[in-house]
Amino acid sequence: MQISARNQLNAKITNIKKGPVSTEVTLDVSGQTMVSVITTGSADSLNLNIGDTVKALVKASSVMIMK
Repeated sequence: MQISARNQLNAKITNIKKGPVSTEVTLDVSGQTMVSVITTGSADSLNLNIGDTVKALVKASSVMIMK
């Protein structure tokens, strides 16, 4: 599968909080925590489980930097 998102990060699922509409998926990306909110339908379709290795795809029109 080809995709236009250039920022593809290898990650491991560390926590999943399912709700009736949306699901919060917590990821470990090289020791940093990232949280993604997706539909519960998508989470079910992907059969996500804690410990799974996934790719986090990040596509944004802007990236803020703070120092």
